[in-house]
Amino acid sequence: MALLVQKFGGTSVGTIERIEAVADKVISYKDQGNSMVIVVSAMSGETNRLVELAQQIDPRARGRELDVLLTTGEQVTIALLAMALEKRGYPARSYTGGQVKITTDSAHNKARIKSIDHERITSDLDNGRIVVVAGFQGVDEYDNITTLGRGGSDTTGVALAAALKADECQIFTDVDGVYTTDPRVEPEARRLETITFEEMLEMASLGSKVLQIRAVEFAQKYEVPLRVLSSFGEGEGTLITTEYDADKTMEQALISGIAFNRDEAQLTINGVSDTPGVAYRILGPISEANIEVDMILQNVSADGTTDFTFTVHRNDFDTALASLESTAKELNARVVSGNNRIVKISIVGVGMRSHAGIASRMFEILAKEGINILMISTSEIKISVVVDEKYLELGVRALHEGFELTKLS
Repeated sequence: MALLVQKFGGTSVGTIERIEAVADKVISYKDQGNSMVIVVSAMSGETNRLVELAQQIDPRARGRELDVLLTTGEQVTIALLAMALEKRGYPARSYTGGQVKITTDSAHNKARIKSIDHERITSDLDNGRIVVVAGFQGVDEYDNITTLGRGGSDTTGVALAAALKADECQIFTDVDGVYTTDPRVEPEARRLETITFEEMLEMASLGSKVLQIRAVEFAQKYEVPLRVLSSFGEGEGTLITTEYDADKTMEQALISGIAFNRDEAQLTINGVSDTPGVAYRILGPISEANIEVDMILQNVSADGTTDFTFTVHRNDFDTALASLESTAKELNARVVSGNNRIVKISIVGVGMRSHAGIASRMFEILAKEGINILMISTSEIKISVVVDEKYLELGVRALHEGFELTKLS
């Protein structure tokens, strides 16, 4: 008998019919002799509806009272799912995050989990109950309701699995696993049987939206086996774990997946003095504006000046450009320019550690398609390039074919 923590997202519980279907799926696992803890999100669209209500009262609504409001979405879902299980003759009990008790810090709207008291859950499991827990929420040390930020239900599921020492945390969503790339861009994309935490973290940070980064980080830290499955079908999904199963993978694939991000913008300041501290003078005001910088490129000219290029989220482009233009006047820069029509394409794979020539192969594939590379960034297991947005789909498809990701290992 295994202890399973299963998380169902908003789409999976978006209607009464889907909640009934989730109940049937949970029971199918329970009937196999498993102990079951279920984490659910609010019904699809409900959190957005609640945010809109708050904004009708105060467009700047945030903090404690917003958390009190938003957590009601999950409270509805846990009660309905528990009712559906009870109707089928399976004892169930629902809990809010505060009832569990999931203790967080006091950072309202983006709290982080500090501890979990799982005594109630363990007692219910010992008595044969299915436990249903509200995702996305907890309470601080003063019993104020808190939320974990968007996607926080994934984190709740993984944290509970870690606290309970569950055999597996299963994330049910509207896809049946992690794919080599987005099937909407490359129809030949293949579902991966397994992927490492390292690779999944890179994929998530580079644009893959299957899992939240915080949840993967949590699972890696506490060594919680994590599996992505479909709410609407059967199958083994994708297992995310520390290392590949050596019995199944005799030789590690070079590349596990291709991620991309459409929300990129590039800014350049030309002709600033190549002196110590100039990078800080450029990026300091950007950071103070709470804008995250991604890739950075610096070129030094023979005349002692430097050109400095960096990327930000496309939503921050106008603010970052205004800041850079102000800085340019202080530094007597020659010109400031920007481009908010770029994308980032990345290849990811732990196989890069033991194989040379992957970068040159990537550049060769893109060159054959006439795709010009604007920026390059590398780490131990990924290579990212910035290209014009019109080349996104062509670039992803070419790389997917070039690295033979449609072939089964």
